[in-house]
Amino acid sequence: MNSETEKKGIAGFVNSFTKAFWVANFVELLERAAYYGVFIVITLYLSRILGFNDFQAGIIAGSFSAGLYFLPTFSGAYADRIGFRKALLVAFGLLTIGYAGLAILPTFLEAAGLVEYGTETTFNGLNTSYQKWFIVPIMLVIMIGGSFIKSVISGSVAKETTEANRARGFSIFYTMVNIGAFSGKTIVKPLREAMGNEGLINLNYFSAGMTLLALITIFLFYKSKDTSHEGKSMKEIGQALVKVVTNGRLFALILIVTGFWMVQHQLYATMPKYVVRMAGEGASFSWYANVNPLVVFTTVGLITQMMRKKTALLSMTIGMFIMPVSALCMAAGNLIGGEHFDLGFTVMHPVAFMMVIGIMFQGLAESFISPRFLEYFSLQAPKGEEGLYLGFSHLHSFISSLVGFGLSGYLLSKYCPDPKLFNSHAEWAEASQHAHYIWFYFVGIATVSAIALIIYGRVTRKQDEALAAQG
Repeated sequence: MNSETEKKGIAGFVNSFTKAFWVANFVELLERAAYYGVFIVITLYLSRILGFNDFQAGIIAGSFSAGLYFLPTFSGAYADRIGFRKALLVAFGLLTIGYAGLAILPTFLEAAGLVEYGTETTFNGLNTSYQKWFIVPIMLVIMIGGSFIKSVISGSVAKETTEANRARGFSIFYTMVNIGAFSGKTIVKPLREAMGNEGLINLNYFSAGMTLLALITIFLFYKSKDTSHEGKSMKEIGQALVKVVTNGRLFALILIVTGFWMVQHQLYATMPKYVVRMAGEGASFSWYANVNPLVVFTTVGLITQMMRKKTALLSMTIGMFIMPVSALCMAAGNLIGGEHFDLGFTVMHPVAFMMVIGIMFQGLAESFISPRFLEYFSLQAPKGEEGLYLGFSHLHSFISSLVGFGLSGYLLSKYCPDPKLFNSHAEWAEASQHAHYIWFYFVGIATVSAIALIIYGRVTRKQDEALAAQG
C-alpha cells in the first residue's frame, strides 16, 4: 500500500465517524485518566492527608463509588432533557471544581495550622477537627459530575454511530476508556516517588487539568445531535427501580453477583494500603492495579469466543469460582516470607508479587463474568422491559461499594493497621502479623457467592420448567 492510499484509508476511517464522536471519545480518555489517577489512591489520600482512620476512609470512598454506580440512570435521564452538550459542560465543570477542591482543601487545612506536610505528615488537631469533613461536599460534586459522564458519553457514542459502524464505534470507546484508566494509574508512582505524600495532593491538580481540558474541548468543538426533551421521566425511572428491587428473582441475582464485585473492589479499597504497609513505601500499587485491565483486554475476546456455545450462567459460575483463588493468592504473600523475589528483570516483595498474581486471576474471572452478566440479567427481566431494567444492572456495584469499602476499612484497622499508630516497628509487626486474614474474609465471600450462583441456576431452571409445563 502506497502512502497516498494509506492516507486515504486513515482519512476514510476518521471520516466514517462524526466530529462529535471523536470529541466524545477524546474527553472520555481525559476523564478516565483523571478519575483513576485519584481513585486508586483515594483511601490513602483520605487517611494520610486528611487524617481519617481506615474505617472512615472506607465509608467515604465506598459511598463515593456507590453513588457513581447508582446515579447515572437518573443523571442520564436529565441529560436527555437538557441535551448532551449542556450536560457535558455541567459534568466537566463540576469535575474540575471537585478535583481542584481535593487539591486545595489540604492547603486550606495547612494554612489553618491543622496539619503539616513534608516527608512526614503531622496532624495538629486535624483528627478531631470538623474541617476535614469538607471533603464530603467536594466528593459529592465529583460524584454528580462523574455520574453524567457515565451515561452521556456512552449515549453520545450510540447516537453518533450508525448500525453499520456502531460495533466499531464502541470498540474505539472502550479502547479510550482503557487507555485513560491505564495512564491515570501510571502517573501515580512517579508523583509519589518525587513528592511523597504531597504527590497525593498534587495528583488532584493533574486530574483537574484533565477535566478542564475536556471542558474547553466540549465548549469549542462538541456539537451533537439534539437530544433535549427526550428520554424517560424521573418518575418512570423511579418506578423501574422499584420493579427491579421487588423482583425476587432479579434481586437475588444482583445480591449474588455483589459478592464478586465486593472482592473486585478491593483493588481500590484494600490493596493500596495493604501493599504499602506490608511491602513498603516503594511498592508500585498503582501499576499493579493496571494488571487487571491488561488481563481483561488480552483474554476477554478469547474467553468469550471459547464460551460462546455455553450458557451465560456457566461462564459466570466459572468466573465466580476463580475469585476465591484470586483472594488466596493475595493472602499468600504474607505467608511466604523472605525479603524479595528476584525475577531477573525486577525485584519484588513477596506480598507485592503474590498481589500481582491475585490481580491476574481477578482479571481472568472478570473476563468470564462481565461480558455475560448483562446478557443473563436481561433474560431475567420481563419481556419488553429489558432496556428499562438494564438501567439498574449495576446495582450490584452500588451495594458492593458500600459494603465492600466499609468492610475493607474495618479489616485493615483490625489486621493491618496504620504503622503510625504504634510507637515502634516491633509493635506494629506484632499487630499486623495476621494481615493476610483480610483476604480470607474475601475468599469466604467469593466462595459463598459462587455456590449461591449454582443454587440460583438450579432453582430458576426448575421454575422455568414448571412454567413451561403449565403453558
